[in-house]
Amino acid sequence: MNNSGWTQTVDLKCNDPCIKPRVPCAIVVFGGSGDLTFRKLIPALYRLHQNNYLPSQFALVGCGRTAFTDEAYREHLYGHIQAHGGDNSNSWDMFAKNLHYQQIDYDVAADGLKLNAKLALIDTDYGTAGNRLFYMAVPPVLYESVIALIAHGQLKADCPQNECWSRIVVEKPFGRDLATAERLDTMLKQTFTEDQIYRIDHYLAKETTQNILVFRFANALFESIWNRQYISHVDITATEQLGIENRSGYYEQAGILRDMFQNHMMQLLALIAMEAPPQFTSVMVSDEKAKLFKSLRAFDPRTISSDLVLGQYSRGTINKQTVCGYREEKGVDPSSITPTYAMLKVYIDNLRWKSVPFYLVSGKRLDHKETSIVVHFKDVAHSIFRDSKPPVAPNRLTFAIQPSESITLSFQAKSPGTEMSLRSMNMRFSYDDTSERRVDAYEKVLVDCLNGDKMIFLRADSEYLSWQFLTPVIEDCEQCINLDEMLQLYSAGSSGPHPPGWEWTGRI
Repeated sequence: MNNSGWTQTVDLKCNDPCIKPRVPCAIVVFGGSGDLTFRKLIPALYRLHQNNYLPSQFALVGCGRTAFTDEAYREHLYGHIQAHGGDNSNSWDMFAKNLHYQQIDYDVAADGLKLNAKLALIDTDYGTAGNRLFYMAVPPVLYESVIALIAHGQLKADCPQNECWSRIVVEKPFGRDLATAERLDTMLKQTFTEDQIYRIDHYLAKETTQNILVFRFANALFESIWNRQYISHVDITATEQLGIENRSGYYEQAGILRDMFQNHMMQLLALIAMEAPPQFTSVMVSDEKAKLFKSLRAFDPRTISSDLVLGQYSRGTINKQTVCGYREEKGVDPSSITPTYAMLKVYIDNLRWKSVPFYLVSGKRLDHKETSIVVHFKDVAHSIFRDSKPPVAPNRLTFAIQPSESITLSFQAKSPGTEMSLRSMNMRFSYDDTSERRVDAYEKVLVDCLNGDKMIFLRADSEYLSWQFLTPVIEDCEQCINLDEMLQLYSAGSSGPHPPGWEWTGRI
C-alpha cells in the first residue's frame, strides 16, 4: 500500500529492465568530442556496461574535429563521468578499454577512408564482425556532411549474405521544414534503407510515455470513454526553466515551433490520440500515428491568431536568481522576434475526437520544469451535488513524464464529517515507488538500436506529415508583418502568456 492509499500490485517474471543485445557491434559516434556525447551517450553506455547490458564484444569510436589520442579521449570522458557521480575506477577501466577516437574533418572524404581503416582494425581486435551503429551526435547543419562521409569512406561493412548489419541514429531536428526534411531523407536513403534509419525522440523512451499505450489499450476501463463524448479537452505540456544555454546560433534559426513541436509535441499527441493498432508492432503503431497526423485539421491563416499564442522571455527571476531576457542572450539579435514559447490549439477531424481541442504548450524560462499530458473529462451529465461547496470538479487523468514519472487519476469523494461536502482525491502510480531498476531514455534508445527494435523510433511518413502540418504555420508566422505584435513578452520565471478564453490550465 503506498501513501496515496492505492494498492499497487506488481507481477513481474523478470527484474531486468533491458534485453541484453547478444550481437557484437562497433558504435561510431560522430560528434564524439561534443556535448551530447559527454552528457548523455557515454554516461548511458557506462551505466549499461555496469549492469551488463552491452554486448560481450563491443567497441566505441568517437569521431570529431578535436585532436585526441585514444588515451587522452578516455581520460577526458572519465572526467565527465566523475563530474556526474559515476566514478567507479575498476568498472571504468574495463569499460574504457573499448573506447577509441578518430580525428576527422567531416568535409574531407579521405578522412572517411582513415575511419574505415580504424573500424577494420576494431573488427579484428574486438570481434565486432562488421556490425556498425552510426550515431549522429552533431549539429543538424553537419548531417549531410556526415552522410556523405559514410558513403565516401565505405563505412558500411561489405558483408556477404547479410551476415552483418549497419544502422544510423539521427537526432532531432530532422530538417527545418518539409522540403529540407525530404532532402535529408533522400540523401540518407542513398546509403541506408528505411529499416536501417533510427530517428530518435528521447521523449518516447521515457517510462511514462511508453506506458501511455499500455494504459489505454490494456485496460478495459478506459477505452470506452476515450472519446469526444466523455473528454472535454487535453493539455500536452513541455516547459522548462532553462533558457537557450549556448545554442543561440541554432535557436535563432529554429525557434520553439521547430525545436519542440515538430517532434516531441506531435509524438505525444499521437500516443494519446491514435487508434489501437491491430497488433503491438513497430510497423502497425507507426501506421496508426500516420493516420492520426493525416486527420489533423489544417490551420486557417485568416484565424491563426485565435489558435496560436507566441511568446518570448524577458529578464526575470528563476530560483531567486536574476536571468537575462532572450534578446540579451549571447549571439541573439537584440531586436529578435524568435518565439521561445508557443501554444497551439489543435483539432483532430475523426469520429473519436471531433471538436475536442488539444492544447500543445511548450516554452523556455518558465517557472517550473514539466512534461505532462492531462486528459480533462467532462462534467457528469446530471449532478445531484451541483450545490456542493466547493463545486464538483471534473475527473482528470495525468501522465507526468518529467521531472517525475507517474500516472494520476483524480476523482470525487466525501470529506469526513457530518456535512455532505466533496473534495478531489487522487489515485497515483509513481515509478519512484517501484523497487525495479529503471533505465533512462538514452539507455533505452541505445539498447533498442543495438537490438534492432524500432518501436520508439520515428518512421519517415510521420516526419513528413508532421512537417506538412506545421510548415504552413511556421511560414505564416515568419512572413507575418505583425509578428512582433503577436509576440507576447513574458518574464522569465513566470507561467508564460495566458490566452483569454482557452480551457488550458497550465498546471498538472
